[in-house]
Amino acid sequence: MATAGARRRLRERPIGVTILLTIVGYALVIGTFVLDIPIYPDLTNAQINALTHAIAAINSVTLVLLVLGWYWIRTNEIEKHRFAMVGGFVLIIFFLVVYLIRVGGGGEKLFVGPDAVYYTYLIMLAIHIVLSIVAVPVVLYALILGLTHTPSELRETSHARVGRIAAGSWILSLFLGIVTYLMLNHIYSYEFSSMLVF
Repeated sequence: MATAGARRRLRERPIGVTILLTIVGYALVIGTFVLDIPIYPDLTNAQINALTHAIAAINSVTLVLLVLGWYWIRTNEIEKHRFAMVGGFVLIIFFLVVYLIRVGGGGEKLFVGPDAVYYTYLIMLAIHIVLSIVAVPVVLYALILGLTHTPSELRETSHARVGRIAAGSWILSLFLGIVTYLMLNHIYSYEFSSMLVF
């Protein structure tokens, strides 16, 4: 009964729930970056590296799922599309947990490479971050609509339009995140930097 009530509330107030979940997500990330929250373990450089590689693996699988989901909806394979998109979202939640532990537990890596490549890296990283920020509410909204409506009902909502924006921004963000990961960890070099605390 509680599940039916929650689903009804999600269905009736998708924008309100989207706003609430977006604020919670942003608060977690911003809080980790700017506050010294003592909930994260202190990590060694080796642990930070391991988590960095885990994040890249999670993002790579998520990217594959999203591309498959995009393809499957275009071929009208709705259940496969739903599986891919929900699977991608679950992986992104897992990514968020691992990412917050890594950042909160030991800091970040700074790119070391030629100036021209460094500025290219920064531009790609900036686009990746902006798209990540923008994708959160549209992904949540598209997901909430998709989970609370039948396929025939979805035709009467903005799910398809919002979903295209969500998937497009999410796919590009993940792709750029993977490219910057490769540049930082495998093509060029890095040095560790302590997290800034205000």
